[in-house]
Amino acid sequence: VCSVPCFYCWLGINLFSLNKALFAQRCLYNCSWREKGMVEDDDKIGLYSYKVQSTITSRLANTMIQAKMVNNAKRSQHIVFDVQVPKGAFIDNFTMDVNGITFTSKIREKSEARKMYSQAKAKGKAAGIVRSNALDMENFQTEVNVPPGTRIQFELHYHEMIRRKLSSYEHIISVKPGRLAKHMEVDVRIIEPQGLRYVHVPNSLGDHFDGITTISKGEKKAHVSFKPTMAQQRKCPTCSSTAVDGNFVVQYDVNRETTGGELEIFNGYFIHFFAPENLDPLPKNILFVIDVSGSMWGLKMKQTIEAMKAILSELRAADQFSLIDFNHNVRCWRNNLVSATPAQVEDAKKYIQTIHPNGGTNINEALLRATFILNEAQNLGMLDPNSVSMIVLVSDGDPTVGELKLTTIQKNVKQSIKDEFSLFCLGIGFDVDYDFLQRIATDNRGMAQRIFGNQETSAQMKNFYNQVSTPLLKKIQFNYPQESVSDVTQSSFHNYFGGSEIVVAGKVDTENLQHLESVVTATAANAELVMETLRDVEELDGFMKKDKYADPDFTKKLWAYLTVNQMLAERNTAPTAALKRNITKSILQMSLDHHIVTPFTSMLIENAEKDEIMLADQPKDPRRGCCPGLTPNAPNNNKGIPAWANVTAVPVSFMPEQRSPPVSSLSINRVDNDPHFIIYLPKSQRNICFNINSDPGKILNLVSDPATGVVVNGQLVGAKKTENKKLNTYFGKIGFYFKNKGLKVEITTGTITLKDGSYGITLTWSDTGHIIRKQLLISVKKESNVTITVGEEMSFMVLLHRVWKNHPVNVDFLGIYIPPENQFSPEAHGLIGQFASEPEVYIHHQRPGQDPGKPQATMEVKGNKLTVTRGLQKDYRTDRVLGTDVQCWFVHNSGKGFIDGHYKDYLVPHLYSFLKKP
Repeated sequence: VCSVPCFYCWLGINLFSLNKALFAQRCLYNCSWREKGMVEDDDKIGLYSYKVQSTITSRLANTMIQAKMVNNAKRSQHIVFDVQVPKGAFIDNFTMDVNGITFTSKIREKSEARKMYSQAKAKGKAAGIVRSNALDMENFQTEVNVPPGTRIQFELHYHEMIRRKLSSYEHIISVKPGRLAKHMEVDVRIIEPQGLRYVHVPNSLGDHFDGITTISKGEKKAHVSFKPTMAQQRKCPTCSSTAVDGNFVVQYDVNRETTGGELEIFNGYFIHFFAPENLDPLPKNILFVIDVSGSMWGLKMKQTIEAMKAILSELRAADQFSLIDFNHNVRCWRNNLVSATPAQVEDAKKYIQTIHPNGGTNINEALLRATFILNEAQNLGMLDPNSVSMIVLVSDGDPTVGELKLTTIQKNVKQSIKDEFSLFCLGIGFDVDYDFLQRIATDNRGMAQRIFGNQETSAQMKNFYNQVSTPLLKKIQFNYPQESVSDVTQSSFHNYFGGSEIVVAGKVDTENLQHLESVVTATAANAELVMETLRDVEELDGFMKKDKYADPDFTKKLWAYLTVNQMLAERNTAPTAALKRNITKSILQMSLDHHIVTPFTSMLIENAEKDEIMLADQPKDPRRGCCPGLTPNAPNNNKGIPAWANVTAVPVSFMPEQRSPPVSSLSINRVDNDPHFIIYLPKSQRNICFNINSDPGKILNLVSDPATGVVVNGQLVGAKKTENKKLNTYFGKIGFYFKNKGLKVEITTGTITLKDGSYGITLTWSDTGHIIRKQLLISVKKESNVTITVGEEMSFMVLLHRVWKNHPVNVDFLGIYIPPENQFSPEAHGLIGQFASEPEVYIHHQRPGQDPGKPQATMEVKGNKLTVTRGLQKDYRTDRVLGTDVQCWFVHNSGKGFIDGHYKDYLVPHLYSFLKKP
């Protein structure tokens, strides 16, 4: 929760305005920043209560996040409610109370909800709640503008099923209040009728909170409490900012007395938890299929090799394996499966170490080659009848060579596997079509997982492998008396892996049944198993009714959770449009019946008079939903373009001191127009801007990094004539020099040229295409932008501005956008590069300026005290004509005092010259 908004949602989903007498100003942005280090008295917003209550009843976690705030200022202010919800959780309720005016929620079919919203919007009585994806969480945020003295309460409810992984249930709650709270509480209660084996709370919020969490554990119940005082919340004794900023994690496991699992029956539903232990592992036949195309170059490949070497070391003697690596071609380490002997494992590691990424991506041929090897081994009788066969695909992109149509690839693989093997897919980063990986994995008895391409890639890959490395059972079938149960979720499973859990749910006729019996059949390492379980249908009644915290609807919610997710998976693999429509109707009805937000419903939040409406939709996958006009399986002209280069326009209203949003929207360094510099400072989350006024023909150094061998320079071009006795200048040419690769890129308003010694290739702005050389990718989008991507380390975007050819004053020009994540060295300098090492910035003493709409303040930076002015600059990535307003603190006199030295120190003689530091 924070009080100062920013302007963009990094995925650009759903933004609207709230307009009522109580909310005098329009709220015209859709993201919030996380406040760090701001003095409470600056905004007079008081967070007097931040409470998280979560109750887990037999793996069903109901979580409520509540924030109570008050505007103690003498002016109206924006208050933002911004929380993170685990992906896969179902949001089922949201309420907001503003000085006694209560907004409550209801679920409607998406088109109906949007129609109602549109009607309210036409009357100026609509607002938006933003839901956007962020790694393994999704953001839920809304904001209001409230008068002085207003008290406001936000309350969000969601529920999820906690799945067992690696022998543990892990409940993750995002706790990021953004400011000190007079009363803070995270309260977790666990009710498990099976009995609790252990409860553990890792120190995920940091050593700062050592000893504050209390755990009270009984036989079947536990209570975890985290109540830091305001003093304990402070980052330091004199700090006004909060140290509470992260995930609160509770880990636990339950007792298991029977191999056949635990049947829990309550209120007309049953849940069957199945997680047998103490079984010998089944031998496995595993083929690793690794993408080694050019896009895997750099950190992705390094981390993949590290993970594969560790994974190979964990193969058991009874396992058989082989390796396939592919780009535009497919190579096999061995053309057949071999036993995992120490010698073979070592040889495989040496082979992995020699891989050098390059070329395109031929997923179809690679997967068909893998299935051929497994099918041939089976036909030759080389596979143990009790073994488990699987393919593990690791890829970071879409197919670019061979068969490109995803539906055809899915069909080919399905026909080749013939339900004999499992396919597991690891999608690295956000360029990969993760929906496709999910479909093809689900269609072939496997699962997919997104791996985030960063320093943790290796650990994530090993973690995933550990989840599937120990098959204990195969061909598992759950059976129940047909006359007594109905609407049973998936009851047949290809494999069961150690440390996981299979959950089956259904409806049961408790009125005419005294006991429910289940029979589970499966193949183990040494025998065929038949496991029976018998439970009294009223066995849980007494226990549940005695516990005031237990959710009486836990069985119903778990059944709905499993059913909806199962139908969503079935819809993804539906072979006909008619079947897909029928499944969609069923999902919609389930969503409405159980009051949950799914891809086919929206949540409407209304006041009692029903004349004020807010709308919340489910977020889209950032790979497929961030950019307007992109549809599944449609050609993507932005292939290779980083997510930060695509922003959705959002109108903004001017507000006092507001910090910058996440990297994927406005957290970016940019130089545009005549030329305006906007420097984003990630640590302090501020935009600082300045202008450079120089002469046409001069070349300004933007980035000079001798350690990485990277130079970025811009040459100025003048307007056709002066205006108000001033000649405006713009960037007419931008040069990139990658010394270590020997590559130069020159971008003008007419052409894009790549030079490699005597080799050169040129595209015009009329083209849409890609140039790849020495793992450097240049992506051109017709008459729009150029993106340069250097492995995993760096990316740059150059934007084209066209003006009317016969305009009497203006000329065509370029803008450049550089994300702060670019891995420049500490030696980096230049007008932008110097801020790779962020300076300490302290802004205080805000006061009215000469212009009432542009307050002034004192900024202390680099030993200087500067007078800065709050104003607006433009981001042209979305609207290249009008731009989108970006608020920043403006440094006068060409950035003097903020940049090192004088701007003339950054003039260089040639387009590819390094900056000579004094």
